Amino acid sequence: MEQGREGDIVLYTYWRSSAAYRVRIGLNLKGLAWEPRQVHLVRDGGEQRHASYRALNPQQLVPTLLHGGQVLTQSVAILEYLDEAFPDRPLLPGDAAGRARVRALAQLVACDIHPINNLRVMQYLEHTLQVPADERTRWTLHWMAEGLAAMETMLAGSGGTGTFCHGDGPGLADACLLPQLYNAHRFGLDLSAYPTLQRIEAACLALPAFDAARPESQADAA
Repeated sequence: MEQGREGDIVLYTYWRSSAAYRVRIGLNLKGLAWEPRQVHLVRDGGEQRHASYRALNPQQLVPTLLHGGQVLTQSVAILEYLDEAFPDRPLLPGDAAGRARVRALAQLVACDIHPINNLRVMQYLEHTLQVPADERTRWTLHWMAEGLAAMETMLAGSGGTGTFCHGDGPGLADACLLPQLYNAHRFGLDLSAYPTLQRIEAACLALPAFDAARPESQADAA
């Protein structure tokens, strides 16, 4: 699989992948030029399973980011790499307590909500365990609702008075939240119990960096 030129930023992405969506937001927030390379996660059994892609990312997941001869995986690790490699327009606060808070919010989504609702889990429930569609939907909505309820409480409480997840500028936590809310809309979760999340979502989507990263704005959107 072609690696790209030294110094270029190449992102292997899929339009509906929440994890890739996070990185698209981060790249856009930092004002970085990047080249998308689409990996279709469903067609032909999933292009992420092809040998050429497995050589890049043994987990057979997106995103994968190439930069400076490095092959980087895991969306939050990629976003933190970008913040260190390109310190302008930081995604993390300057203080230790602020960074810990933002990382906790980001990991609530990336570690607790998303992994048990992602494509490979849902495919395993469907094809291997043969869980009916309505039960798979209940599974998805339960874990989304539980995680988003916790995030609503965290954001509505101490430190949650800013326009975005942490203060008046978007960052790492917002880049994780917005894709999860996209999934919530997609699966029909009632978001009325999360007014703080809805307010932050509206503020984010008003920004070009978030708007351009939307799944439906991607070249491979179906």
